[in-house]
Amino acid sequence: MRPLLNNFFRGLLLVFPLGATAYIIYSAVVWSNNVLNDLLFQWLSVDIPGLGMITVFLGIAVIGYIFSLTFTRPLVTYFEDLVKRVPIIKIIYTALKDLTEAFVGDKKRFNKPVVVDLEGMSVQRMGFITQEDLSDLEITDRVAVYCPHSYNFSGNLYFVPPENIRPLKLDSADAMKYVISGGISNIEAS
Repeated sequence: MRPLLNNFFRGLLLVFPLGATAYIIYSAVVWSNNVLNDLLFQWLSVDIPGLGMITVFLGIAVIGYIFSLTFTRPLVTYFEDLVKRVPIIKIIYTALKDLTEAFVGDKKRFNKPVVVDLEGMSVQRMGFITQEDLSDLEITDRVAVYCPHSYNFSGNLYFVPPENIRPLKLDSADAMKYVISGGISNIEAS
């Protein structure tokens, strides 16, 4: 029974954030589309498809602008501190926040595409250096390389000797697209 529960919780950690995010975005688009179209229909007798999507996009952009202002930062910090105190929510929130920041934040992590030679095998993997200093883990002769899986939101983290890494002259977005597509996407070296 224990392995079944462990697998359930692992699955829940993957399904819940993705499902919740998809549900929230879908609900916001449908709700705003219905409300705005109802209002416009009453005034102008027109129905504008896609208005909900545009409104949600602009609403998120406005929220991003408001939270980028100096006076709102203490509020955001206070909210994050509250969220980080709730056991399961803390894990989900911090993981999603870190992942989001890795792609779009100031702390972009997937910006150094590399090829990793796996020792003892004539196999190489494409990945991204995420940490060059692992002294916090008491590891001195390795760097952290994240190798995403194709067609999946998962991957493996390897601690690799720097001599087994060859940097790629690729834009990080193109490299990620190439890996995620299973090598099907065409990319051009810079």
